[in-house]
Amino acid sequence: MTEDSSPAVWLDKGRSYLGNADPVLAGLIDNRPAFDPRAWMAQLPPMDLYGALLFQVTGQQLSVPATRRILARIEALFDGHLPSPAELLEVDPGQLREAGLSWRKISTLRDLAGRFSDGRLNPDVLSRLPDEELMAELTAIPGIGPWTVQGALLIALQREDVVLPGDLALRKAVQAAYQLDHLPSQQEVLSIAEKWRPHRSLATSYLFSAAFEPTETPPVAPRET
Repeated sequence: MTEDSSPAVWLDKGRSYLGNADPVLAGLIDNRPAFDPRAWMAQLPPMDLYGALLFQVTGQQLSVPATRRILARIEALFDGHLPSPAELLEVDPGQLREAGLSWRKISTLRDLAGRFSDGRLNPDVLSRLPDEELMAELTAIPGIGPWTVQGALLIALQREDVVLPGDLALRKAVQAAYQLDHLPSQQEVLSIAEKWRPHRSLATSYLFSAAFEPTETPPVAPRET
């Protein structure tokens, strides 16, 4: 969100753009007049950039319930909060393993924590980088791929133009919304999402809402284009 726009102005602008660009999203938008694209964040613990990356790494190849169970065990090790980089480095890796993290994920998170702790990665600098540069910095770490970084961009930095093509839930949401006869590949999701630029984060939130939340009003037919 730009500094000179309020959340309401940003939301109105994004909704108008997406409604004109994509008839499917136009229908989702019309069916959700009171939609809050950040409401789902209330279900997550407070996260800075490192915390969001920890969350994303923990959830790799796991269901949402399994991820939440592991995060709850990790938080229990640190008095009810997600650990800072320094705190994670101080804990016995065996305790993280007992919490449910694989050794590969523990190695990734300790590598990431080390880079944050010794200054190789500076959160203030990272938060100001364009998406592509931030992606390059973080995917240089073994075990951190584009989908992991994209999730952190959306959760911690609230970037406006993020899509999660590797997220199975989003792919299923796209399949349902666009009435596809198959689960779309990551490339198909990216192709569909191209028309959403520069509001792909908002479009993604609407699709998640359509998949997991009831509509607030009776369905409205897509607008004519």
